[in-house]
Amino acid sequence: MDSTLAPLTPPLSRLPNVGTTIFTVMSALAAEKNAVNLGQGFPDFDCDPRIVDAVTGAMRAGHNQYPPMAGVPKLREAIANKIATLYGRTYDANSEITITAGATQALITAILCAVHPGDEVIVLEPCYDSYIPSIELAGGTVVPVELEAPAFRIPFDKLAAAITPRTRMILINTPHNPTGTIWRTEDMNQLADLLAGTDILVLSDEVYEHMVYDGQRHESVARHPELARRSFVVSSFGKTYHVTGWKVGFVAAPAALSAEFRKVHQFNVFTVNTPVQHGLADYMADPKPYLELAAFYQAKRDFFRTGLATTRFKLLPSDGTYFQCVDYSAISDMSEADFSMWLTREIGVAAIPVSAFYSQTRESGVVRFCFAKKEETLALALERLARI
Repeated sequence: MDSTLAPLTPPLSRLPNVGTTIFTVMSALAAEKNAVNLGQGFPDFDCDPRIVDAVTGAMRAGHNQYPPMAGVPKLREAIANKIATLYGRTYDANSEITITAGATQALITAILCAVHPGDEVIVLEPCYDSYIPSIELAGGTVVPVELEAPAFRIPFDKLAAAITPRTRMILINTPHNPTGTIWRTEDMNQLADLLAGTDILVLSDEVYEHMVYDGQRHESVARHPELARRSFVVSSFGKTYHVTGWKVGFVAAPAALSAEFRKVHQFNVFTVNTPVQHGLADYMADPKPYLELAAFYQAKRDFFRTGLATTRFKLLPSDGTYFQCVDYSAISDMSEADFSMWLTREIGVAAIPVSAFYSQTRESGVVRFCFAKKEETLALALERLARI
């Protein structure tokens, strides 16, 4: 090779405004500074050994070749049964449930199959960081609508005003990352009324479906016929079973939508890890792990909130997810990104700036902590935060 030739610099980027995610940056800084990492959303405790045994057993039983493109039938059947039991909606396991390589793949595949260049997609901000790049990759136009601070409620007047003849999809998330808020029955009813008589699709990110607290219920779009008939419902085994690294999720959608979804799915991943699917199907035979998940995480939430109440942070509501947002305006006037960096370097606790979840710079003096951690991890973080 001629070393004198200049490297090619073609304009390759489909996402010119996207760099390294804030989660990667903060996790790397936390590791460098030996900080307690309450930034990125993953548990620091082990999953149930029984689920590992189930996957290991599936491997030893020879389930190591390609499964059906849409997913192992018994896993799809288990998901359909769960949804019917919890939310009262019957999905056909053969034609309306698809197993995905995590929720993020489910989200981008749903967008790619439905959104065409020039279509508008309404996104409620702050939002999970994959939404907007996925829409842009599909050639869609992002239409952001801000949730109303400080409670991050849905501004239905602004949502209605954002709908145009070019609106193809609305992307919603409940329980909501990063704010920990949830949609309620009246919210879903308002959305259903708003969309009645239109062809607008809904992409409903429900990966934290089993983490809803204080006796409240998860308000899945699957409960609402007007919404279910136009919705892709996305969830995640990684969040539910403390196995985020396995990257397995699913999509439930009416047959016509699922058929379009699978056209894209077969070419961007084709199918998903076979023994893990078999293991998950066997493990789902016992519903206790997901039925008891809310109580498990509420205990962690309450422990963490009780400790934070003695600090200078102002607690914001946490009705769902495993995230707790706090207002730090009584501590500093730094930007959220700078404060998160300072907190990691000087105090030894990593957080995520909520400003990272907006398409445009939006400072509100709020950062997000993850409480999906061992009690001793949370106790150490609280000890350090109390020094501020």
